[in-house]
Amino acid sequence: MAIPNYRLAKIHRNYTVEDVATLYGVHRNTVREWIKRGLPTIDSKRPMLILGRDLAAFLQARRTKNKRPCQPGEIYCVRCRAPRNPAGGMVDYLSRTASLGSLVGICPCCESMMYRHVNSAKLEQIRGQLDITMPQALSHINESTHPSVNSDLKQEYSTHANAQPK
Repeated sequence: MAIPNYRLAKIHRNYTVEDVATLYGVHRNTVREWIKRGLPTIDSKRPMLILGRDLAAFLQARRTKNKRPCQPGEIYCVRCRAPRNPAGGMVDYLSRTASLGSLVGICPCCESMMYRHVNSAKLEQIRGQLDITMPQALSHINESTHPSVNSDLKQEYSTHANAQPK
């Protein structure tokens, strides 16, 4: 289920359970469960009314409670649902643009791939104790100052030119 966007709630409006369910595209029982988990209502009378600012604050608190920020040297493992130090403390930096890239490592617990998008300018802050390798792409032949002379083009041409028709 997608995390509800707390900014959809108007802070100067009152909502019924049905209004909240419609606003966020969830079932009425989900909203009732939120009330059981601490979403404040105006009073205990029916229909239950929820202040918009209380709804926004509740959903924002739920969102921040579930955040798991990574410390320097950590990458978030989606499978384990926790920030972890990559296996062996080794990661690869894959450049996506001139200023952005990804750190790629292996989770030591579940052995799945872990990725962390980083700004190359902030790479030293994120590094921690990681050993970062930056693979270099192989150069193209047209970028070389000395193009390869290892070509079979002349040999193929001479073989076809000497062929006799039958």
